[in-house]
Amino acid sequence: MAKIADKLPEVTQDEFEKFHEFNKEILEEFLQQQHLSLQTLKQYESALRIFFRFVHDKCKNLPLYELTPRHALQYQNFLMSRDMSSSGVKLKRAAVSSICGYIEVYRSDEFPLFRNIYNKKIPNPPKSFRHEKKPLSPDELDMLIEELSKRDEWQMIAYILFSYDSGCRRGESRQILKSIANNDYVKDTKTGENKKYYLTHEVRAKGRGRIGKVRKLQYSEISMSAIKKWLEIRGDDECEFLFVHKTKMGDATQLSLSAFNDWCTNVFSKIMGRRVHPHQLRASRATNLVAYEGKDIEKVKNLLGHNSSETTKIYVVKEGEDEVDDLF
Repeated sequence: MAKIADKLPEVTQDEFEKFHEFNKEILEEFLQQQHLSLQTLKQYESALRIFFRFVHDKCKNLPLYELTPRHALQYQNFLMSRDMSSSGVKLKRAAVSSICGYIEVYRSDEFPLFRNIYNKKIPNPPKSFRHEKKPLSPDELDMLIEELSKRDEWQMIAYILFSYDSGCRRGESRQILKSIANNDYVKDTKTGENKKYYLTHEVRAKGRGRIGKVRKLQYSEISMSAIKKWLEIRGDDECEFLFVHKTKMGDATQLSLSAFNDWCTNVFSKIMGRRVHPHQLRASRATNLVAYEGKDIEKVKNLLGHNSSETTKIYVVKEGEDEVDDLF
Protein backbone atom coordinates (compact mmCIF):
# COMPACT_ATOMS: atom_id res chain seq x y z
CA MET A 1 0.00 0.00 0.00
CA ALA A 2 1.39 3.40 -0.97
CA LYS A 3 2.32 5.73 1.83
CA ILE A 4 0.06 8.80 2.05
CA ALA A 5 2.03 12.02 2.35
CA ASP A 6 1.28 14.50 5.09
CA LYS A 7 -0.50 17.48 3.60
CA LEU A 8 1.59 20.63 3.46
CA PRO A 9 0.10 23.25 5.80
CA GLU A 10 -1.45 26.28 4.15
CA VAL A 11 0.48 29.52 4.28
CA THR A 12 -0.70 31.87 7.01
CA GLN A 13 -1.12 35.59 6.44
CA ASP A 14 1.79 36.28 8.80
CA GLU A 15 4.03 34.04 6.69
CA PHE A 16 2.79 35.67 3.49
CA GLU A 17 3.68 39.15 4.72
CA LYS A 18 7.33 38.08 5.07
CA PHE A 19 7.67 37.10 1.41
CA HIS A 20 9.67 39.26 -1.00
CA GLU A 21 7.59 42.21 -2.17
CA PHE A 22 7.91 41.23 -5.83
CA ASN A 23 6.72 37.68 -5.11
CA LYS A 24 3.63 39.01 -3.35
CA GLU A 25 3.00 41.50 -6.13
CA ILE A 26 3.36 39.05 -9.01
CA LEU A 27 1.18 36.47 -7.26
CA GLU A 28 -1.66 38.97 -6.82
CA GLU A 29 -1.29 40.10 -10.43
CA PHE A 30 -1.16 36.53 -11.75
CA LEU A 31 -4.38 35.58 -9.94
CA GLN A 32 -6.33 38.34 -11.73
CA GLN A 33 -6.36 36.34 -14.99
CA GLN A 34 -9.91 35.89 -16.22
CA HIS A 35 -9.27 33.00 -18.63
CA LEU A 36 -8.56 30.60 -15.76
CA SER A 37 -11.40 28.89 -13.90
CA LEU A 38 -12.08 29.78 -10.28
CA GLN A 39 -11.12 26.25 -9.24
CA THR A 40 -7.79 26.48 -11.09
CA LEU A 41 -7.06 29.88 -9.57
CA LYS A 42 -7.80 28.53 -6.11
CA GLN A 43 -5.41 25.60 -6.64
CA TYR A 44 -2.72 27.86 -8.10
CA GLU A 45 -2.99 30.36 -5.27
CA SER A 46 -2.48 27.66 -2.65
CA ALA A 47 0.36 26.03 -4.60
CA LEU A 48 2.20 29.30 -5.25
CA ARG A 49 1.93 30.51 -1.69
CA ILE A 50 3.50 27.20 -0.62
CA PHE A 51 6.22 27.65 -3.26
CA PHE A 52 7.05 31.17 -2.09
CA ARG A 53 7.24 29.93 1.49
CA PHE A 54 9.88 27.45 0.33
CA VAL A 55 11.67 30.31 -1.44
CA HIS A 56 11.55 32.36 1.76
CA ASP A 57 12.82 29.51 3.93
CA LYS A 58 15.32 27.79 1.61
CA CYS A 59 16.24 30.26 -1.13
CA LYS A 60 17.04 33.41 0.86
CA ASN A 61 13.64 34.89 -0.04
CA LEU A 62 14.86 35.78 -3.52
CA PRO A 63 12.46 37.44 -5.97
CA LEU A 64 11.12 35.05 -8.59
CA TYR A 65 13.04 36.74 -11.40
CA GLU A 66 16.34 35.80 -9.67
CA LEU A 67 15.49 32.13 -9.23
CA THR A 68 17.11 29.51 -11.47
CA PRO A 69 16.40 25.92 -12.58
CA ARG A 70 18.55 24.79 -9.65
CA HIS A 71 16.01 26.28 -7.25
CA ALA A 72 13.19 24.65 -9.21
CA LEU A 73 14.85 21.26 -8.86
CA GLN A 74 15.40 21.83 -5.13
CA TYR A 75 11.71 22.58 -4.69
CA GLN A 76 10.67 19.51 -6.63
CA ASN A 77 13.02 17.33 -4.61
CA PHE A 78 11.59 18.83 -1.43
CA LEU A 79 8.07 17.86 -2.47
CA MET A 80 9.12 14.36 -3.51
CA SER A 81 11.00 13.83 -0.24
CA ARG A 82 7.67 14.23 1.55
CA ASP A 83 6.25 11.27 -0.43
CA MET A 84 3.87 13.57 -2.28
CA SER A 85 2.12 11.84 -5.19
CA SER A 86 3.44 12.48 -8.68
CA SER A 87 0.16 14.23 -9.58
CA GLY A 88 0.52 16.50 -6.55
CA VAL A 89 4.10 17.40 -7.48
CA LYS A 90 3.09 18.03 -11.09
CA LEU A 91 0.32 20.37 -10.01
CA LYS A 92 2.67 22.46 -7.88
CA ARG A 93 5.28 22.38 -10.63
CA ALA A 94 2.67 23.49 -13.18
CA ALA A 95 1.66 26.42 -10.97
CA VAL A 96 5.25 27.67 -10.76
CA SER A 97 5.78 27.12 -14.47
CA SER A 98 2.60 29.03 -15.26
CA ILE A 99 3.55 32.10 -13.25
CA CYS A 100 7.02 32.03 -14.83
CA GLY A 101 5.38 31.97 -18.25
CA TYR A 102 3.28 34.92 -17.19
CA ILE A 103 6.42 36.94 -16.44
CA GLU A 104 8.03 35.89 -19.74
CA VAL A 105 5.03 37.14 -21.71
CA TYR A 106 3.67 40.10 -19.75
CA ARG A 107 6.69 41.44 -17.86
CA SER A 108 9.33 40.84 -20.53
CA ASP A 109 10.00 44.57 -20.82
CA GLU A 110 11.22 44.57 -17.21
CA PHE A 111 12.89 41.14 -17.22
CA PRO A 112 14.01 40.41 -20.80
CA LEU A 113 16.50 37.74 -19.70
CA PHE A 114 14.15 35.82 -17.42
CA ARG A 115 13.33 32.26 -18.45
CA ASN A 116 10.96 29.69 -16.97
CA ILE A 117 12.82 27.96 -14.13
CA TYR A 118 11.14 24.65 -15.00
CA ASN A 119 12.84 23.84 -18.27
CA LYS A 120 12.83 20.57 -20.21
CA LYS A 121 16.01 19.38 -18.49
CA ILE A 122 14.25 19.05 -15.13
CA PRO A 123 12.57 15.64 -15.31
CA ASN A 124 8.97 15.15 -14.28
CA PRO A 125 8.55 13.07 -11.10
CA PRO A 126 8.12 9.34 -11.75
CA LYS A 127 4.58 8.04 -11.64
CA SER A 128 3.60 7.00 -8.15
CA PHE A 129 1.14 4.35 -7.04
CA ARG A 130 -2.24 4.67 -8.73
CA HIS A 131 -5.43 3.00 -7.61
CA GLU A 132 -6.85 0.40 -9.95
CA LYS A 133 -9.62 1.73 -12.18
CA LYS A 134 -12.56 -0.46 -11.23
CA PRO A 135 -16.02 0.94 -11.93
CA LEU A 136 -19.05 -0.07 -9.92
CA SER A 137 -21.13 -2.68 -11.70
CA PRO A 138 -24.95 -2.41 -11.84
CA ASP A 139 -25.20 -5.14 -9.19
CA GLU A 140 -22.79 -3.31 -6.90
CA LEU A 141 -24.74 -0.08 -7.27
CA ASP A 142 -27.96 -1.92 -6.38
CA MET A 143 -26.28 -3.37 -3.30
CA LEU A 144 -25.01 0.07 -2.23
CA ILE A 145 -28.43 1.67 -2.67
CA GLU A 146 -30.12 -1.17 -0.77
CA GLU A 147 -27.79 -0.79 2.21
CA LEU A 148 -28.18 3.00 2.29
CA SER A 149 -31.96 2.55 2.19
CA LYS A 150 -31.77 0.42 5.33
CA ARG A 151 -29.88 3.29 6.98
CA ASP A 152 -32.38 5.92 5.77
CA GLU A 153 -29.58 7.84 4.03
CA TRP A 154 -31.90 9.39 1.45
CA GLN A 155 -29.68 12.33 0.56
CA MET A 156 -26.78 9.98 -0.20
CA ILE A 157 -29.08 7.82 -2.32
CA ALA A 158 -30.27 10.87 -4.27
CA TYR A 159 -26.65 11.92 -4.82
CA ILE A 160 -25.52 8.50 -6.06
CA LEU A 161 -28.48 7.98 -8.39
CA PHE A 162 -28.43 11.51 -9.80
CA SER A 163 -24.64 11.61 -10.28
CA TYR A 164 -24.60 8.15 -11.85
CA ASP A 165 -27.70 8.79 -13.98
CA SER A 166 -26.45 12.10 -15.37
CA GLY A 167 -22.78 11.09 -15.47
CA CYS A 168 -21.88 14.39 -13.83
CA ARG A 169 -18.94 15.46 -11.71
CA ARG A 170 -19.23 16.22 -7.99
CA GLY A 171 -18.81 19.95 -8.68
CA GLU A 172 -21.80 19.80 -11.01
CA SER A 173 -23.90 17.81 -8.51
CA ARG A 174 -23.14 20.47 -5.91
CA GLN A 175 -24.73 23.19 -8.08
CA ILE A 176 -28.06 21.41 -8.55
CA LEU A 177 -31.09 23.28 -7.22
CA LYS A 178 -33.91 21.52 -5.41
CA SER A 179 -36.34 23.07 -7.90
CA ILE A 180 -35.48 20.31 -10.41
CA ALA A 181 -37.93 18.14 -8.47
CA ASN A 182 -40.68 20.17 -10.19
CA ASN A 183 -39.41 19.62 -13.74
CA ASP A 184 -41.48 17.97 -16.45
CA TYR A 185 -40.22 15.45 -18.98
CA VAL A 186 -38.41 16.90 -21.98
CA LYS A 187 -40.73 17.03 -24.99
CA ASP A 188 -39.82 15.90 -28.48
CA THR A 189 -39.84 19.05 -30.63
CA LYS A 190 -41.20 17.14 -33.64
CA THR A 191 -43.92 14.95 -32.12
CA GLY A 192 -44.65 16.81 -28.90
CA GLU A 193 -44.43 13.54 -26.98
CA ASN A 194 -42.59 13.19 -23.69
CA LYS A 195 -39.08 11.79 -23.73
CA LYS A 196 -37.96 9.51 -20.91
CA TYR A 197 -35.71 12.01 -19.18
CA TYR A 198 -35.59 15.43 -17.55
CA LEU A 199 -33.17 18.35 -17.97
CA THR A 200 -31.69 20.42 -15.16
CA HIS A 201 -31.06 24.13 -15.20
CA GLU A 202 -27.70 25.26 -16.59
CA VAL A 203 -24.66 24.31 -14.51
CA ARG A 204 -21.02 25.26 -14.84
CA ALA A 205 -19.08 22.25 -16.04
CA LYS A 206 -15.32 21.83 -16.22
CA GLY A 207 -13.76 24.40 -18.54
CA ARG A 208 -11.57 27.45 -18.88
CA GLY A 209 -12.48 30.88 -17.63
CA ARG A 210 -14.80 32.16 -14.93
CA ILE A 211 -17.88 30.92 -16.78
CA GLY A 212 -16.40 27.66 -18.05
CA LYS A 213 -18.49 25.26 -20.09
CA VAL A 214 -22.19 25.63 -19.33
CA ARG A 215 -24.54 22.71 -19.92
CA LYS A 216 -27.74 21.05 -18.72
CA LEU A 217 -27.71 17.57 -17.20
CA GLN A 218 -30.05 14.73 -18.13
CA TYR A 219 -31.62 12.52 -15.49
CA SER A 220 -34.31 9.84 -15.42
CA GLU A 221 -37.37 8.95 -13.38
CA ILE A 222 -35.20 6.84 -11.07
CA SER A 223 -33.26 9.94 -10.03
CA MET A 224 -36.39 12.06 -9.85
CA SER A 225 -38.03 9.61 -7.41
CA ALA A 226 -34.93 9.60 -5.19
CA ILE A 227 -34.75 13.42 -5.25
CA LYS A 228 -38.42 13.76 -4.26
CA LYS A 229 -37.95 11.23 -1.46
CA TRP A 230 -34.96 13.15 -0.12
CA LEU A 231 -36.78 16.49 -0.25
CA GLU A 232 -39.75 14.97 1.54
CA ILE A 233 -37.48 13.77 4.36
CA ARG A 234 -35.53 17.05 4.37
CA GLY A 235 -38.56 19.23 4.93
CA ASP A 236 -38.79 22.99 4.47
CA ASP A 237 -35.75 25.27 4.66
CA GLU A 238 -34.46 28.38 2.93
CA CYS A 239 -31.55 26.79 1.02
CA GLU A 240 -32.10 26.54 -2.74
CA PHE A 241 -29.59 23.75 -3.32
CA LEU A 242 -30.48 20.07 -3.51
CA PHE A 243 -27.54 18.67 -1.56
CA VAL A 244 -27.10 20.36 1.78
CA HIS A 245 -25.64 20.20 5.25
CA LYS A 246 -28.35 20.56 7.89
CA THR A 247 -27.66 21.77 11.41
CA LYS A 248 -29.48 20.56 14.51
CA MET A 249 -31.45 23.79 14.37
CA GLY A 250 -32.76 22.86 10.93
CA ASP A 251 -30.73 25.40 8.97
CA ALA A 252 -29.38 24.19 5.62
CA THR A 253 -26.34 25.28 3.63
CA GLN A 254 -24.95 24.12 0.29
CA LEU A 255 -22.87 20.97 0.70
CA SER A 256 -19.11 21.35 0.22
CA LEU A 257 -17.12 19.39 -2.35
CA SER A 258 -15.20 17.66 0.42
CA ALA A 259 -18.46 16.30 1.87
CA PHE A 260 -18.92 14.11 -1.22
CA ASN A 261 -15.40 12.78 -0.69
CA ASP A 262 -16.22 12.06 2.95
CA TRP A 263 -19.34 10.13 1.97
CA CYS A 264 -17.33 8.01 -0.46
CA THR A 265 -14.47 7.35 1.96
CA ASN A 266 -16.32 6.90 5.23
CA VAL A 267 -19.61 5.38 4.08
CA PHE A 268 -19.67 4.01 0.52
CA SER A 269 -16.19 2.44 0.61
CA LYS A 270 -16.92 0.67 3.89
CA ILE A 271 -20.17 -0.73 2.54
CA MET A 272 -18.55 -1.93 -0.69
CA GLY A 273 -15.38 -3.24 0.95
CA ARG A 274 -13.25 -1.38 -1.59
CA ARG A 275 -12.35 2.16 -2.56
CA VAL A 276 -15.18 4.33 -3.87
CA HIS A 277 -14.67 7.95 -4.97
CA PRO A 278 -16.96 10.60 -6.56
CA HIS A 279 -15.51 10.43 -10.08
CA GLN A 280 -16.01 6.67 -10.05
CA LEU A 281 -19.75 7.18 -10.48
CA ARG A 282 -19.10 9.02 -13.76
CA ALA A 283 -16.69 6.33 -14.98
CA SER A 284 -19.12 3.60 -13.91
CA ARG A 285 -21.91 5.20 -15.94
CA ALA A 286 -19.74 5.31 -19.05
CA THR A 287 -18.48 1.76 -18.59
CA ASN A 288 -21.88 0.24 -17.88
CA LEU A 289 -23.52 1.98 -20.85
CA VAL A 290 -20.82 0.90 -23.31
CA ALA A 291 -19.58 -2.43 -21.93
CA TYR A 292 -22.77 -3.83 -20.38
CA GLU A 293 -25.54 -2.24 -22.45
CA GLY A 294 -23.72 -1.85 -25.77
CA LYS A 295 -24.64 1.82 -26.21
CA ASP A 296 -23.02 4.00 -28.86
CA ILE A 297 -19.99 5.74 -27.37
CA GLU A 298 -20.88 8.92 -29.29
CA LYS A 299 -24.15 9.15 -27.35
CA VAL A 300 -22.34 8.42 -24.09
CA LYS A 301 -19.93 11.23 -24.97
CA ASN A 302 -22.86 13.65 -25.18
CA LEU A 303 -24.23 12.51 -21.82
CA LEU A 304 -20.88 13.11 -20.10
CA GLY A 305 -20.33 16.44 -21.87
CA HIS A 306 -17.08 15.46 -23.57
CA ASN A 307 -15.97 17.23 -26.73
CA SER A 308 -14.45 14.04 -28.12
CA SER A 309 -15.32 10.35 -27.80
CA GLU A 310 -11.58 9.72 -27.36
CA THR A 311 -11.94 11.26 -23.90
CA THR A 312 -14.95 9.07 -23.19
CA LYS A 313 -12.96 5.96 -24.10
CA ILE A 314 -10.58 6.71 -21.21
CA TYR A 315 -13.52 6.29 -18.82
CA VAL A 316 -14.59 2.92 -20.18
CA VAL A 317 -12.98 -0.07 -18.46
CA LYS A 318 -13.63 -3.42 -20.11
CA GLU A 319 -12.53 -6.24 -17.84
CA GLY A 320 -11.28 -9.54 -19.20
CA GLU A 321 -9.84 -8.12 -22.39
CA ASP A 322 -6.26 -9.11 -23.10
CA GLU A 323 -4.21 -7.25 -25.65
CA VAL A 324 -1.88 -10.22 -26.18
CA ASP A 325 -4.45 -12.88 -27.08
CA ASP A 326 -3.59 -12.77 -30.76
CA LEU A 327 0.10 -13.43 -30.01
CA PHE A 328 -0.71 -16.99 -28.98
